Amino acid sequence: MGCVISNVLGIYLLVLIVRAVLSWFPISPTSSLTPIISVLYTITEPVLAPMRRVIPPVGGFDLSFIVLFFAIEILQRALCPAGAGFGIF
Repeated sequence: MGCVISNVLGIYLLVLIVRAVLSWFPISPTSSLTPIISVLYTITEPVLAPMRRVIPPVGGFDLSFIVLFFAIEILQRALCPAGAGFGIF
């Protein structure tokens, strides 16, 4: 069961990474990517928003993403031993 949760967390990490990469590019509201970005924000914002209230930005950088990324990585490793599952990283 732990490895299943670890794999779901791995998929969530991929969603976070895609959101981060897409945030680097200006995308118009009429773009065909707008629905995808909307889904990404819907999935990730409920976790990132509370973290942003606790972790202030440093030098204009949002550290909540980095903290969440490493927290998920640590949780994945705790849930599933190395070599089991399809770990993302």
